[in-house]
Amino acid sequence: MGDPRLPWGDRTAVMGVLNLTPDSFSDGGRFDRPQAAVRQAGLMLAQGADLLDLGAQSTRPGAEEVGPQRELERLRPALAAIRAAHPTALLSIDTFHAAVAEVALADGAHWINDVSGGRRDPALLRLVAAAGCPLVLMHSRGDSRNMDQLAHYDDVVGEVRAGLKQATETALAAGVRSTQVIWDPGLGFAKDTGHNLALLQGLALLAAEGFPLLVGPSRKRFIGDVLNEPRPRARLWGTAAVCGFAIAQGARILRVHDVGPIVQTARMADALQASVTPSIRSSISW
Repeated sequence: MGDPRLPWGDRTAVMGVLNLTPDSFSDGGRFDRPQAAVRQAGLMLAQGADLLDLGAQSTRPGAEEVGPQRELERLRPALAAIRAAHPTALLSIDTFHAAVAEVALADGAHWINDVSGGRRDPALLRLVAAAGCPLVLMHSRGDSRNMDQLAHYDDVVGEVRAGLKQATETALAAGVRSTQVIWDPGLGFAKDTGHNLALLQGLALLAAEGFPLLVGPSRKRFIGDVLNEPRPRARLWGTAAVCGFAIAQGARILRVHDVGPIVQTARMADALQASVTPSIRSSISW
């Protein structure tokens, strides 16, 4: 039997980002009405998204936190409309509030994606334990207001790995099973461009810990820094390059805005990975 978190098998999955906020960094306000959200959900599913990640609280640096009640007001109409229009779609909810997760799961969501790795609301871990659903634990520090000031590391790969291990131990102590846990290294969260590049180069060390690895590079600032591209929506090809590299390092899920091109990137990267014999693969050092 395959991993219940990864129903698509051995191929790399693509998670489509669906921001229901007015202030997300690259698409704020585009899909914050239910009709627009349903259209975008349908497009991403038609382009090959394996699951959708719905977020009603922006987590970009400097974003205002609106609280669980406002988050639910944004989330519930879109979630209901998408659930009705696409009853078989796999839906993840991007939240760090237990109250939001509880309602979303009752309304038909399947995963919880916590950018705080369980730090912000310990009740979320107990809720997920009871629900038995997949849980994405992301590495981060602080919150949207101060995370950029906390981007200090002596060994970013080692410290991110230690942070994810600690988050996992806390989740397990709350009753979450190890078979529910997915790791996300948190590109861009309390990490500068050099940290993000080093972390990508060390992804294989995180993947070796045995938890499915989700990587979310889509349109992020570090790609803009490397490419000298200030426009987030113009960072597609940089995102695609990062995604192909991440797959080679062991990523199993890619969280992206531009689903169609990244599905193609993932399928090609998967085929290339499959064509590399074990002996050759073991000799490759990226």
